[in-house]
Amino acid sequence: MTETIPVATPTDVIARAVALTKTYGTGDAEVHALAGVDLDLRTGSFTAIMGPSGSGKSTLMHCLAGLDSPTSGQVWLGGVELTGLNDRKLTAVRRDQVGFVFQAFNLLPTLTAKENILLPLDLAGRKVDAAQFDSIVTSLRLTERLRHLPSQLSGGQQQRVAIARALITRPAVLFADEPTGALDSKAGTELLTHLQGASRELGQTIVMVTHDPNAAAYADRALILSDGRIVDDLATPNADSVLDAMRKLGA
Repeated sequence: MTETIPVATPTDVIARAVALTKTYGTGDAEVHALAGVDLDLRTGSFTAIMGPSGSGKSTLMHCLAGLDSPTSGQVWLGGVELTGLNDRKLTAVRRDQVGFVFQAFNLLPTLTAKENILLPLDLAGRKVDAAQFDSIVTSLRLTERLRHLPSQLSGGQQQRVAIARALITRPAVLFADEPTGALDSKAGTELLTHLQGASRELGQTIVMVTHDPNAAAYADRALILSDGRIVDDLATPNADSVLDAMRKLGA
């Protein structure tokens, strides 16, 4: 039986973190990966998270997505408070509210592109919205590739299949973890253009962890982390403004 999660009345804030901390280890080995983060993400926004290695950017994404539990503080996603949920309810929230695009495409090699895209719906026992499926694959230019196995697709095509798979469940937030890291510049540009389009045209909220200032320039907001804190919040970032912010940190 499918676990049902009560969802609060929607607002323009789709995800929120309040006084978020995450500590690893104890004593001399104690590390404060997050040190009191407050953050609101608006519906349809495209946010890049950047910072030096060890700044807490991946930890922040994992806590927002319900993949990791904070030491203290609160997280809401799609109107649901994640902190305090048991494992079963947290799994249901991740299944219904979260989409992921990873640096490694994580496509199943024995499934066609179409089967890979529909896999999350199959696992959740949910029906396919044919109109939505057609809209996604058309916008990602995958219509002629649906019967192909991953081994028959280019790297860029595989990544577009991964995006379609993440979008098919209509997640509250799509999280992208260094999505261009394994792509050449042309495929990376195409991927970022598709993510930007999903935000602007489909109203999809996107959070992207990246080390690349050029990738961050596709977002409409860039958060700069250092030592587990947000130290800069750039609206309409460009590569130069992101580089300037990172230089201030000595990165």
